[in-house]
Amino acid sequence: MKEIKENKEGSYKNIWYGLGRQRIEIPKTILKSRVMGNSLLKHLHVCSIGYYPKAKDHYTYRKKGLPENFLFYCVDGHGFFQIGKQRHEVGPNEFFILPQNVEHSYGSSADHPWTIYWIHFGGDSLPQFNEVQEVQKHFKPVYVKNNGDILPIFTKIYKTLELGYSIDNLLFANMCLSHFLTLFVYNSRHYAGTNTDKIDCVDSAILFMQEHINNNISLNDLSKQYNYSVSRFSNLFKQKTGYAPIDYFLQMKMQKACQQLDFSDRSIKDIAFSMGFDDPYYFSKRFRTIIGMSPKKYRTRRIDEAKADMQ
Repeated sequence: MKEIKENKEGSYKNIWYGLGRQRIEIPKTILKSRVMGNSLLKHLHVCSIGYYPKAKDHYTYRKKGLPENFLFYCVDGHGFFQIGKQRHEVGPNEFFILPQNVEHSYGSSADHPWTIYWIHFGGDSLPQFNEVQEVQKHFKPVYVKNNGDILPIFTKIYKTLELGYSIDNLLFANMCLSHFLTLFVYNSRHYAGTNTDKIDCVDSAILFMQEHINNNISLNDLSKQYNYSVSRFSNLFKQKTGYAPIDYFLQMKMQKACQQLDFSDRSIKDIAFSMGFDDPYYFSKRFRTIIGMSPKKYRTRRIDEAKADMQ
């Protein structure tokens, strides 16, 4: 049976066999002994990784899904995947994430079989990872920009795991995994946008806050700018960032104030005015709430640290 699998293309027990395939599955004994017991690795880690070129007759069905997530990157050809009863077509330069423990199937086109890179990844933090709004957007196919840095990271992970499962190799591969995932999930942040790219109202509002960091902006001003009611805009903003819009804006202001305290000799009163606060006492109160200490203590601590470094 092994000889047949190595010389015949197709899927056997949910594993594709064909010319040029690459595949590494980390043994469960290694995951249990070296990964799940390691505080740096157990939260998010590679379980298996592979590359299938022109994967003719590739097909997989799992009624109960996988205990891990599955990131699937198609670079050529076509295929499909289905979650429950919802089917999606997949083409070149598109990727998707299959969440853990969900019935699914996927396969390549008969006429134009896909070429795919894939990674199964698991960990204690997977349920929280899958609750992230930006992650959930990619439970369906999404076009991904690539300036040539995606596949080199994949190759680093693969070649590192080929060298065995030392702690150093596992640490390196799984630290690379986090960066690899951001290249997909937060793809637009890695590559400069174009005029045709759409930006959602929350990201646009944050950029607006940054541009007007020295001014006062009301929640009403923000919601009107994006043609939302105050409650709708607030809900969208908090869903994506975890903060109410004005609280987020105040955090940005205090970050800027910290930079002023670090890199200038301006008085605290002057910094407060420059951040749009008419009352320096109120500024200090908000600074203490957000940063955890008064502006004076923050600056004094920095000065003391600088003196200690010079000794």
